[in-house]
Parts: sequence; structure tokens; C-alpha cells
Amino acid sequence: MRDLRQARAILAMANKDLKALKGMVDAEAFDDEIFGFHAQQAIEKSLKAWVAILGREYPLTHDISALLDLLETCGQNVDRYWDLVEYNVFAVRFRYESLEVPDELLDRAASVREIEALMQHVTALLAGTVTE
Repeated sequence: MRDLRQARAILAMANKDLKALKGMVDAEAFDDEIFGFHAQQAIEKSLKAWVAILGREYPLTHDISALLDLLETCGQNVDRYWDLVEYNVFAVRFRYESLEVPDELLDRAASVREIEALMQHVTALLAGTVTE
């Protein structure tokens, strides 16, 4: 049975993370670890909302790839979202470890666009305007 109430609640929390991301576009004011954490959270919550829409129970994981695998197992086309797995390094389990600074900083504007696209897709699924 589809759990639309749970999906709405999780997606509302993902929207809060997205709102925070939009306020963190200045790399001088917010470190990548902070921006990346909220990006990872928005992605994770959006994918879990998608799973709930399908009536499946989502695992208690922070692993974006595991959630994408589950969605594929459910017959969903997630091809365009596999690049989001790069945000796994910012998951809660790594919050207290020092991250190596990458040679290339996050493209924050592109990150926000990718996450917005995912959230728009899940919102459309929730509204029943997209079927897969």
C-alpha cells in the first residue's frame, strides 16, 4: 500500500534541506562538508519518499546507491540520478570524520539544480502526474 502521508512528510523535510542549500551557495561562508551534508540529506529523503510512494518500506540507510538500487528493483528508471551517489561521502556516518578536500570544489549551483530536478520528479509522482 502506498504511504502518501509518509512520503509527503519526508519530502517536506527534504525541502527544508533544499532551502538550506539555496542559502549556502557562498563557498566562502559555508564549507563543502556543510553544504554536502544538506545535499546528501535532501537526496536521501527524496529517494525515501519515492520508495514510500511505491508502497515499499525504505531501509534505514544513508546510502544513496542502496536507495537507487531499491528503486530500480521496483521497476523505476533512476538512470539520471546515479551521479547523486557522489554525495554519499557527506552522509551522517561521515560527519565526524575529516574529509579530504577535493581538488575541485562542489559546483553548488549545479548541485541545487540536480536536487531540485529529483525533488520535482518525486513531487510529480506524489501528485500522480507521473507514472513509471
